Amino acid sequence: MEIRVLKYFLAVARESSISAAADTLHITQPTLSRQLMDLEDELGKQLIIRSSKKLSLTADGMLLKKRAEDIINLADKTKAEFLSDNNSITGDIYIGGGETDAMRLIARIANELHSEYPRVHYNIFSGDKEDIAYKLDKGLLDFGLFIGFDDIDKYEYLRLPVVDRWGLFMRVDSPLAEKEVIEPKDLWDIPLIISRQTLLSSDIKKWIRREYNELNIIATYNLLYNAALMADEGLGYVLSLDKLIRTNDKMNICFRPLKSDIKIPVDIAWKKYQVFSKAAELFLKRLRDKFGDDVY
Repeated sequence: MEIRVLKYFLAVARESSISAAADTLHITQPTLSRQLMDLEDELGKQLIIRSSKKLSLTADGMLLKKRAEDIINLADKTKAEFLSDNNSITGDIYIGGGETDAMRLIARIANELHSEYPRVHYNIFSGDKEDIAYKLDKGLLDFGLFIGFDDIDKYEYLRLPVVDRWGLFMRVDSPLAEKEVIEPKDLWDIPLIISRQTLLSSDIKKWIRREYNELNIIATYNLLYNAALMADEGLGYVLSLDKLIRTNDKMNICFRPLKSDIKIPVDIAWKKYQVFSKAAELFLKRLRDKFGDDVY
């Protein structure tokens, strides 16, 4: 299975047409068709459903598409590391993370390094814990920023000097906006908008003292900004971490913290025994200089 053929396959998946993909790849249509059939023979699976109107991927084709994207990204990342100038620090650093204000700490270090090493580039990936862990495990990320991750001990990591806190985003004219802090019973009957990651949090469920199926959860989200727009329109109350949305005149919402001692650690992690590029190694050194050498 060659990288070149995987790129051919991704082009067909993107264009949903062999002829259109052949044009973008600057090869003939018969050549591309033959390469795809050889790939299906090699894997022993049908990857593409061919029709007169539009091509589509089978379930096996969708799986290969995801794997091929990861393989090509990793190949490009590896090639860039080897082609970087050995006499200077250049190249790419790949960082993934969930939505947290702690990303500001990472951004500050990146900004400091950029003034000294302008040929270092940063690639930021946003996703939930499972997405970040998957890409970190596969070598697609150098570092992952995790918020209260139960499996953090499988990595080496630095604990950042921040603690996220839970609370509710709501319209400023909501009844609960008059309170300074939110108590568990306040959540029992109100319409809630909850992140899919929150549904996995045993600490929050224990604090609320209710099972999630006993609550009035009207929506789930993975991007807080979109959920905040729902709150702004009066759809419900968004259970979230603080400092992720800037409340201002454009958005008629406010934040009220939970009356809770739940402390959510934020860690920046990397694979054990990781061999870093020069750029990523320098970034890690700055992390240690900034936040201490207590690597777990």
